[in-house]
Amino acid sequence: MPPTATPPATPPAGAAPPYVTVGELRRSGHVHRPVRTELRDNLVALMKGEAPRFPGIVGFDETVLPQVERAILAGHDIVFLGERGQGKTRLIRTLLSLLDEWSPAVAGCEINDHPYEPVCGRCRALAAQLGDDLPIGWRHRSERFGEKLATPDTSVGDLIGDVDPVKVAEGRTLGDPETVHYGLVPRTNRGIFSVNELPDLAERIQVALLNVLEERDIQVRGYLLRLPLDLLLVASANPEDYTNRGRIITPLKDRFGAEVRTHYPLQLADELALIRQESVISWAGSPLGTPEIADHLLEIVARFTRLIREAPQVDQRSGVSARLAVAAAETVAASAVRRAALTGEETPTARVVDLSAIVPAVRGKVEFDQLEEGREDEVLALLLRRAIAETFRARLAGADLTGLQNRFEADGPVETGDMVPAAELLRRVGPVPGLAAILNRLGVDGAESPGLAAAALELAMEGLHLNRRLAKEELPGRTVYGS
Repeated sequence: MPPTATPPATPPAGAAPPYVTVGELRRSGHVHRPVRTELRDNLVALMKGEAPRFPGIVGFDETVLPQVERAILAGHDIVFLGERGQGKTRLIRTLLSLLDEWSPAVAGCEINDHPYEPVCGRCRALAAQLGDDLPIGWRHRSERFGEKLATPDTSVGDLIGDVDPVKVAEGRTLGDPETVHYGLVPRTNRGIFSVNELPDLAERIQVALLNVLEERDIQVRGYLLRLPLDLLLVASANPEDYTNRGRIITPLKDRFGAEVRTHYPLQLADELALIRQESVISWAGSPLGTPEIADHLLEIVARFTRLIREAPQVDQRSGVSARLAVAAAETVAASAVRRAALTGEETPTARVVDLSAIVPAVRGKVEFDQLEEGREDEVLALLLRRAIAETFRARLAGADLTGLQNRFEADGPVETGDMVPAAELLRRVGPVPGLAAILNRLGVDGAESPGLAAAALELAMEGLHLNRRLAKEELPGRTVYGS
């Protein structure tokens, strides 16, 4: 293949470079860097700028991320330890952003050999035969990430490789390295490979990773095969004292350069940011539009999640996933949409009456102490009331609510419920002295959104009840304040 003219050195933004042979690549000035050097250099460049280094990661800035950065700068393989739902997998996947956007590889190579330093027999033979005409391809950073969820049925062949009977049937001898079918680890050569839930991997399978972590090569059955792999190995695990499903064998632990402990959000603000970020329901195109959820309702959900994590009735070794808070927020939004669809309410708006739907929705996400068997709903409902009370005190402490109390003394009870539209609730309550001040404290413009005004009013009524200043009767689907 004759060499072609060297294309421009700067490819269009986001497009793969145009070079198609190793000769063109050399003339372009490309420099080969091992993956750990690549990660380190790109991280240092981000540190010098203002771009986010770990996009989408919330609450780890002062605790976890500095440890991760030190591990990457040191070129260490990393194992993340933490309870479920602490963002371990999300954090691992963000490491992809530290790789070069495009990386060259020998065209057709199963293990993504770099054109300058091929390691497999096929690519070495091609390089010797074709020289500068060796064809290359380009891999996007998204293709340089391998991931395996460790399950009891995972085999050494899945991770490392095995003999390919098809290649043997084609006439190759068993001793020929070309008969090897590479597993996930060598196929992620020159990239990042992640093993999720590492303790679930059988101990005899974990042994197969020892060479990958230390000698940086693989062994396949009886083959005299040494492939110097260039990759970063990252693993995640729950604390072993909780899972009891297995353990990380000591020699494998010793080979990880860094152990990083994750945690749940330490601050309420981080919990709220996580809920807003991770809610995955898209209401785009919905005939009812996107439901409105006031900040104080999301705060209740966040406080509820944190109270569960601290509750003595809950098995704290299992952890309470951040997914609980996200699912709770999505359930509240769905309850508002259901009401709007059934009652004709113009804009779905979440209110305090929608919070009761959280308890059955998240019950399966919490592991209780055995002594609490049969009381799960009762415990969760109590914690939800505490979360509402704490939010009420945080948002409306010192607010003058005498006008609202006087309204009940003068005009009697008010019935609300998950099927009562916001406009109807406001009509039933009627004019309330000081209501504008309440709405202002909650950051709500009542004239702009009757739904948010009703949501604020319900928080005030529920707060008065929880502080023993207003009676309340709960009936199926109905709540009567001031009865």
